[in-house]
Amino acid sequence: MENVIGLVMAAGIDDRMKSKKSKLAQELYGKAVIKRVVDSMKKAGIEDVTVIVGENRDEIEGILKDEVTYLEQKGCLGTGHAIMQATSYLESKTGRVVIANGNIPLITPETIKELVEKSEKENEAVTILTGIISEPTGYGRVIRENNRITEIIEEKELTEDEKKVLEVNAGVYCYEISELTKVIGTLKKNSMGLYYLTDTIKMLVASGKNIGGVLVEDNTEILSLNTKLQLEMLTRILRIKINTMHMNNGVTIEDINTTYIYEDVEIGMDTVIHPNTTIKSGVVIGEDCNIGPNAYIREGCKLADKVKVGSFVEIKKAIIADGSKVPHLSYMGDCEIGTKCNIGCGTITCNYDGKNKHKTKIGDNCFIGSNVNLVAPVTLGDHVLVAAGSTITQDVPSEALSIARERQTNKEEWNKNK
Repeated sequence: MENVIGLVMAAGIDDRMKSKKSKLAQELYGKAVIKRVVDSMKKAGIEDVTVIVGENRDEIEGILKDEVTYLEQKGCLGTGHAIMQATSYLESKTGRVVIANGNIPLITPETIKELVEKSEKENEAVTILTGIISEPTGYGRVIRENNRITEIIEEKELTEDEKKVLEVNAGVYCYEISELTKVIGTLKKNSMGLYYLTDTIKMLVASGKNIGGVLVEDNTEILSLNTKLQLEMLTRILRIKINTMHMNNGVTIEDINTTYIYEDVEIGMDTVIHPNTTIKSGVVIGEDCNIGPNAYIREGCKLADKVKVGSFVEIKKAIIADGSKVPHLSYMGDCEIGTKCNIGCGTITCNYDGKNKHKTKIGDNCFIGSNVNLVAPVTLGDHVLVAAGSTITQDVPSEALSIARERQTNKEEWNKNK
């Protein structure tokens, strides 16, 4: 897509979220809502993205930093007023502009590309993303005559008959820039003292311009975020989409509702994920692995084939080679574990000294007994056996047995004589 820029409207103030953070700063699977919208634009091929901010400028800039440029809207007088702030910027550009609300985090790059491609192919002054929703309360409605879009009416201004319309405005538009700049400056305030971007549709229709629409196939893409309840709902939708993708690729997920796999995770065929497992972004898991239940696999982990990470195990920045097992009740952080090792119940890497994180290295074919503390930095060679209950503070050579615990003392008949 050439000569396409993006505008994201992010200046609105809304207290329905009941949070110290705005709705655009809420995190959905570890990523802020506004960043999800911007990322989808960029993945669609729109490199030049501008975000229109208001009183929340510091918050939004703290999230997006220098990934985008910023324009400020002083006074929230509606979506049309937001785009008015970009008039000078738009007049310096040619081609098309994709405008999107900042609170639709599930919008996909593919849908944005489809919108732009149709707008270009049909030479439309504006192409509107729409959806058919059985319960459309809260959305503006798309009004058609002879199947042609004639206007968009915001919900507050709908008549009773118009409320029955099920086609809704998704809040994503692709305008031909020169057509938008002709009408945006002539917008009038409505009865509530607001400028609506959607009023430009009727103006363009009146001037005989070609108006088009793209009906989104998956309505979840256009769901907006305004409340904590909606945040949970969107999280659930995204979770099911991600889990379904992995299952379609050959991963067994025993309970789709309690398995949280973040985006950008690779999992090999025939790996089994048991319930109540969380796998964070960037993790790579091989084939025929066994994960969970109640496992927490954090960023930076790479698991080879036939690895077991069992119940109540947390791993972080752990590189685990073929066939090794961490079966239960362990924390393994900042570590490398060789092939065919067994990590006993309750074993942990003591990786943090209060200032810095240190690495633990375990060779091949090692057996680590239960309740062992591996105080990093420490290296264990191949074929090492560490006795249960040991606290290991020094390197252990290959083939060695390491014991680091107090000798047991039994005081016979002590209880009788006290």
